[in-house]
Amino acid sequence: MRICAICGKKPITGNRIARRGLPKWKGGVGLKTTGITRRRFFPNLQKIRVNLKGSIKTVKVCTCCIQAGKIQKVL
Repeated sequence: MRICAICGKKPITGNRIARRGLPKWKGGVGLKTTGITRRRFFPNLQKIRVNLKGSIKTVKVCTCCIQAGKIQKVL
């Protein structure tokens, strides 16, 4: 599963928009949308060894939680 063990961050959906044409600020008539494809944005998960409630476990944690110091790494 691609879910952070600490904050519960998971993949979100969005669109990939394909365009053609020259932008108006470059002298064109504007960009035209030629296709919209669904896509997913995945959280940046890292497998790290963590001290959870006195026991050492390997869990997937997002880099936001690691940088914020929400977990205690085991060396």
